[in-house]
Amino acid sequence: MSVRSFISTQDLSADEVQGLFDLTTKVKSNPQSYRDHLAGKSLAMIFQKSSTRTRVSFEVGMYQLGGQALFLSGRDLQLGRGETIADTAAVLTRYVDGIMVRTYANTDVVELARHASIPVINGLTDLLHPCQVLADYFTLREIFGDLRGRKLAYVGDGNNVAHSLMLAAARVGMNVSVATPEGFEPDSEILNRAQSDAATAGIKIEVSRDPQAAVTDASAVYTDVWASMGQEEETEQRRRAFRSFAVDGELMSKALSEAVFLHCLPCHRGEEVSAEVADGSQSRIFDEAENRLHTQKAIMLWLMGGVEL
Repeated sequence: MSVRSFISTQDLSADEVQGLFDLTTKVKSNPQSYRDHLAGKSLAMIFQKSSTRTRVSFEVGMYQLGGQALFLSGRDLQLGRGETIADTAAVLTRYVDGIMVRTYANTDVVELARHASIPVINGLTDLLHPCQVLADYFTLREIFGDLRGRKLAYVGDGNNVAHSLMLAAARVGMNVSVATPEGFEPDSEILNRAQSDAATAGIKIEVSRDPQAAVTDASAVYTDVWASMGQEEETEQRRRAFRSFAVDGELMSKALSEAVFLHCLPCHRGEEVSAEVADGSQSRIFDEAENRLHTQKAIMLWLMGGVEL
């Protein structure tokens, strides 16, 4: 039996995504039932990018499942001194039961999974953020139930979060409308792949430069920081480019009256989102952050604990 990894939401079928959501519901509602499922098992957590939510949620999640998480920064590994990814994968395979990696290049995670004989989980790359969007869509399922036919609007940078939201849309049946300034559109290959899956699933994925059109009739409005980690030198340029793409009360009013606001955090109030929205009654940003813990526990139970979906 081949080892499964979780590099992209495209690694999962629609049925597997729903199975993960069902498992997440069980884990969240009755965590004590799973407290020993990963007893004696270890997760190596490779961080070449700093983190709050990813580190805490995986570390606490492993503890709550009875296992152990090992934090490995770029300074702790020999990767920075020239050891190959293949050798790192081979060595860690002999020591631990799973690897979670948060890094820059998506190809590094793919190569790590190729050479490891244990599950590899993509904690974030510059291209994708699959654990985040599983938590996002799970949060929306908690709020709305069946997501099929509903619309999610993403306003801002066409980044790794936007990519993963689009790629996962067909798995949950949501339409996705992305609005970005010129020059900040999602990766064309990712968009083509997502739109191909969307056509098969009978949904729509659209990209435009019109935030108001994007959020019209949306059940969820999503944004992210304008300058992601590693883009600090572009901050001022991006502020100018994104000025008309801020999510404020006026923009939220174009969405459905029941619409919720989502953000993967950290958020910069007064930039990509106003304080009235981030801290308002429609905001679900902290429910979303909490659900990172529960969805990732479900992922680890599936990949490392043999729990069937």
